[in-house]
Amino acid sequence: MRSLAHNQRGVAAVEFALIAPILFVLYFLSMEVSQAIETNKKVSRISSMVADLVTQGSMSATTLDEIMDIGKAIVYPYNRTVPSIEIIGIEVTNENKPRARVAWSRKSVNNKTSAGTTKGTEVSIPESLKVKGTFLVQVKASLDYRPVITWAADAKASLGLVGAFDRIQMGESYYLRPRTTSTITCNNC
Repeated sequence: MRSLAHNQRGVAAVEFALIAPILFVLYFLSMEVSQAIETNKKVSRISSMVADLVTQGSMSATTLDEIMDIGKAIVYPYNRTVPSIEIIGIEVTNENKPRARVAWSRKSVNNKTSAGTTKGTEVSIPESLKVKGTFLVQVKASLDYRPVITWAADAKASLGLVGAFDRIQMGESYYLRPRTTSTITCNNC
């Protein structure tokens, strides 16, 4: 019995068995957080890049759809969900108190493109962008981020966290003015 009490050959294995789960959780958690941050940056890049491409000249519905396809490719290798993108051409009226109205719009949701916000709809834009008689392009990109590592459904239910951390909404809205012309037209939008 005395020799068994002083035997320390299994101490390292026991310490590893106690600490290994904590280390694995920390490793996977830091990996998931860094991937979420990188994906959020890519969602911002979608908005800025798509807006930059659209403001270079006249567009058509087909061209806008192709630009949105390019934008959706930015999030790769993340492929658990597909980003949603809406491109809106906004005219600011030449009135004393300028109003922002939709000139044309196109959107892509779940890989299906269609007309976006209805033409003539009044939209809200930052006051600093409400310059009389100008034109803006707004691009909204959003992504329903789904983490690789999620809690077991039973554990979430017992803790009252059903739906928590399953989906993280990421989104960005970007405004740009046309580069070479005063407005951007869109045929058949």
